[in-house]
Amino acid sequence: MPMIDALIPENALTPEAETRLLKEVTDILIRAEGYDPGNQHAQRVSVLHLHRPAAVFVGGEPSKLPRYRIIPSAPEGQYTDEARATLVKEITEAVARAENTPFKDIAPRVWVFPTEIPDGTWGANGVINRLPDIHAMLVGESERGAGAKRLARRRREKARITLAAALDTAHA
Repeated sequence: MPMIDALIPENALTPEAETRLLKEVTDILIRAEGYDPGNQHAQRVSVLHLHRPAAVFVGGEPSKLPRYRIIPSAPEGQYTDEARATLVKEITEAVARAENTPFKDIAPRVWVFPTEIPDGTWGANGVINRLPDIHAMLVGESERGAGAKRLARRRREKARITLAAALDTAHA
């Protein structure tokens, strides 16, 4: 159930290339969350907001080339470290195709910030939706437990990171 903010300067791409890019980004994000992009329900609840920055500056000067910022937001537990890395690479590749520019040339101009929204703070349809609810809605009630497992996995990852930082600080 991705929510995507895409910041793309006006006229950075042809209208056709931009339309293809936005569809491709949506499909990439659905896949990164572990769902099939062919799932029509997943498509219907995936929303992309296209933003047009008035200007983009680099080092205080107007950028000579377009710069892209893609911010996919998902409920906590939907991404793994591997999914985030794949997401960044695939979105950058998609922008390269849309602009018809080699990956190595465009990569420094594409910023992707996969963001997780803490469980219990994803509001839609006038209610709070927790990851098990969202997972059940997308793939069926019988899979609600898999959503709970995804959330538990993510919280274990966060706890390990916090513990490692605390131990590192204690040994410093």
